[in-house]
Amino acid sequence: MPLYTYRCQDCRKRFEVRLSYDEYGEQQVRCPHCKSDAVTRWIERVRIARSGGIDLENMSPEQLNGLEDDPRALGRMMRQMGDEMGEELGPEFDEVVSRLEKGEDPEKISREMPDLGDDLGKLGEGDL
Repeated sequence: MPLYTYRCQDCRKRFEVRLSYDEYGEQQVRCPHCKSDAVTRWIERVRIARSGGIDLENMSPEQLNGLEDDPRALGRMMRQMGDEMGEELGPEFDEVVSRLEKGEDPEKISREMPDLGDDLGKLGEGDL
């Protein structure tokens, strides 16, 4: 039987309940701590694994060679990595990637955007 996590709105404690698929949504769930029925389903953070993406751990140095000389390829790789992360990386990241995809020099981008964090600020300095 599946295990469902709930949070009590009264005592704020989390607890788990085993319910069959037929019972879920039909059986009333009560907090085992305070016996309140004011509970909500607690959905844990979900991580999705995608295949066919960039595997940095297994990427060979040969695959990284030339990125410093090809801003478009660097931009494509950064865009794909950002997509793989599945998180919003902010407008600065989007601007850097867009400019790289247009072929702009990474050092020029770095000079024109001095407020970038250390990681993006080192673009084009051979730190790939």
